[in-house]
Amino acid sequence: METENSSASQDEKEILINQGAVHETSGQASTSGAVSPKPTKLMLYHWTQSFISQKVRLAIAEKGMLCEEYDVSLPLNEHNEPWFMRLNPAGEVPVLVHDDTVITDPVQILDFLEQNFRDGKSLTRIEGIVNLIPEEGSMYYLRVHHYRELLDSLQMDAYTHGCILHPEITVDSHIPAYAAARVRAQIGKTESELKKLAEENPELNDAYMAKTRRLKHKLFDHDNMKYLKKMLDELEKVLDQVEMELQRRAEETPEESSSQSWLCGEFFSMADVSLAVTLHRLKFLGLSRRYWGNGKRVHLENYYERVLERPSFRRVLGHVNNILISAVLPAAFRVAKQRAPTFIGTTLLISVLGGATYLAFLYLKSRMSLTR
Repeated sequence: METENSSASQDEKEILINQGAVHETSGQASTSGAVSPKPTKLMLYHWTQSFISQKVRLAIAEKGMLCEEYDVSLPLNEHNEPWFMRLNPAGEVPVLVHDDTVITDPVQILDFLEQNFRDGKSLTRIEGIVNLIPEEGSMYYLRVHHYRELLDSLQMDAYTHGCILHPEITVDSHIPAYAAARVRAQIGKTESELKKLAEENPELNDAYMAKTRRLKHKLFDHDNMKYLKKMLDELEKVLDQVEMELQRRAEETPEESSSQSWLCGEFFSMADVSLAVTLHRLKFLGLSRRYWGNGKRVHLENYYERVLERPSFRRVLGHVNNILISAVLPAAFRVAKQRAPTFIGTTLLISVLGGATYLAFLYLKSRMSLTR
């Protein structure tokens, strides 16, 4: 039964891809009431807790766009399934599909959104879309470009895997203690699963084998404390630059002014998207106390507190204490829906998941009380 359900699910996904893998999306209307006469097709394949996916989703939210989304579950290895590998042979999220165009590189996704969905120049022909990158040639353009490149150069997957495999470098991490053993066990399992998928799908053999090599090389580096220390030192230097820039913004803003300045000026830019998501990830990993707080990098600390209050940020990323629940529960309920053979089985699974949710709630509640 499980095999039949998996085959049916895969067939549905392949049909979705073959038909264009997109749905119509409506842009946000401007204050003047303008609407799009011809909605564009825009679809984002992502995982909620993928760092790169979060940057793309936050940029979309900050721009005031609406976009259809499909949550590709990494805990369920959905990004390794043939239907997704056909969409992106690298087997990585996010992927943006616009009409017949498929974009798999995250930097190109953000550039595409910014170049084609701008205030006064939009594929949807809707005024009022927010620009996150100033016009080229403006005094702010180079500043945004510099800090965006600087922040995007950080190897966030190295920090994530490193903190999971070596929790001793973290302080007040939100990652469960069992995660390190779980990840190490999953590495070998994933490698064997990729080889099996390559055998079952010979037309995707090269893609699966390339992904296997990347995975082994990446995790070998991320489990190396010497390499990880180098990455942490580089992060220190980057955040020093950011702190100095935020100090300049504070000095430029009069005390009596009611406006707030961000990294590059009095506007939230693409560089802020990168910085906001980076700080949130560092907080989750248990690295925040290493880099800000208790009088260290006070401007960075104040910046992060203000970021947390932005409606778009709260909608896309939420509170750091909710990350674990939002990463695990959707996958668990998807498994329950796909695999429950009977009504009784479904009810039992949902009951168990409900109990797990309650226990997770109590756990997070205790953590929040300790951090106050």
